[in-house]
Amino acid sequence: MGFMLLVITATSNEMQAVFPDAPRVEQGETAEYECNGRTLLLAVTGVGLVNASLMTGLVLGRDDVDGVINFGIAGAYDLDEFPMLSTCYCWQETWPEYGLLDEEGNVDPKGINFPQGKINDQLIWNRVKLNPVNDAETMHVTLGQKWLRASSVTVSSVTGTAERAGWLKLACNANLENMEGFGLAFGAGRMGLPFLEVRTISNLVGSREAEDWDLKGALKGLGLAANQLFTA
Repeated sequence: MGFMLLVITATSNEMQAVFPDAPRVEQGETAEYECNGRTLLLAVTGVGLVNASLMTGLVLGRDDVDGVINFGIAGAYDLDEFPMLSTCYCWQETWPEYGLLDEEGNVDPKGINFPQGKINDQLIWNRVKLNPVNDAETMHVTLGQKWLRASSVTVSSVTGTAERAGWLKLACNANLENMEGFGLAFGAGRMGLPFLEVRTISNLVGSREAEDWDLKGALKGLGLAANQLFTA
């Protein structure tokens, strides 16, 4: 199709789970990979919003990238709504820590009067709205019929308490928690590129109990999701 897609993950383990037969890509590296007749550019950012933003800026400086797909694992705020190991695509990314923090812990994204920038002439403060169905069609990839549509939050610190998890869920109208999505979504949006964020549920946000985590299963789910997405 003559369409170069950037496939980006936070960690090498996630990339290996997505494409088990691809060359291993370490943090800060890229590699080209052929998948069902498509040429993909694989990139691993490293964990966190800063790493994600740095790598996105570097890679999108190329003039041959036509779309961005982010694969990763995520925590869910409610496992009844978003069950363990389910696959989700995101319609929104929120950065809850940007803005003015008050004495009660609330953040006003407009409180310091500095927007992040613009996407499609719209000011971006702490939230990026995504268009996953349209962007998947533009990139000629196929969303799974049983995948769940989710609103995601990008945090700098993994939420370690149920109280904080509950607050983020309500304050941000959120279903999932991750550490890179906002930076990737904002970078792609600023470049005018279609963007898709696909995540599998690895844990219950706020819990550190072993029974509320399944990293191995979530990583395996990424490979299954990629097989669906890149159906020939």
